[in-house]
Amino acid sequence: MKKMEGKVIIVTGGGKGIGFGIATAFAKEGANLVLTGRTVERLQNAKDKLEKEYGIKVLSIAADGGKEDDVKRAVAETIKEFGKIDCIINNAQASASGVMLKDHTKADFDLAINTGLYGAFFYMRECYPYLKETKGCVINFASGAGLAGRPGQSSYAAAKEGIRGLTRVAATEWGPDGIRANVVCPLAMTEQLAAWKESYPELYDATIKNIPLQRFADPEKDIGRICVFLASDDAAYISGETITAQGGSGLRP
Repeated sequence: MKKMEGKVIIVTGGGKGIGFGIATAFAKEGANLVLTGRTVERLQNAKDKLEKEYGIKVLSIAADGGKEDDVKRAVAETIKEFGKIDCIINNAQASASGVMLKDHTKADFDLAINTGLYGAFFYMRECYPYLKETKGCVINFASGAGLAGRPGQSSYAAAKEGIRGLTRVAATEWGPDGIRANVVCPLAMTEQLAAWKESYPELYDATIKNIPLQRFADPEKDIGRICVFLASDDAAYISGETITAQGGSGLRP
């Protein structure tokens, strides 16, 4: 039996990049999936590919995590289709990356907070009663941008550190209900990063030199497998933790 057979996993931003890599890792382990995001065509393409290749059921839902009604609808549709939720993975995030703090507008800040922090909060709150039933888990995504205070990432870092704080509180409050909550901070190769590599090869090479393992993570094989582990019984005693998957570049004392 596959590790996630019969489980129902929601992945926000699951139509591309890290989200799709996570979805693929769970699909290979037999999980049924709910993919949410704002681009219908991208979600449909992901659904078709995963169902065809892995024989699982995928529900794709166009929903903006920063809109409370969208999240309520997505969770309601999930329950109508599958009757339960075993894990919510809050991966979706937009931000004004590269804009320095002194140049940030309220709109820039709102973008990061609404799509990231509010998105995680809404999904966690709406999924809570169903996670309580299944003794399920929350996996939220933060970033080394917040851990290290990287320049040009002020609103993004603020949203991600807010998500880390929210996750730790959930681990404390929901632990007695059997719900675990953890954070992953990835440094992964995505479509956007690949385009950046093509446009700025010298900067890319300089960045790689600062990563001890000399590569970016693979969204499925590296990040997705961490999520499968965290959602499995193998991680039954892990909660409230931040796991950095940054190839050694996120070293802490």
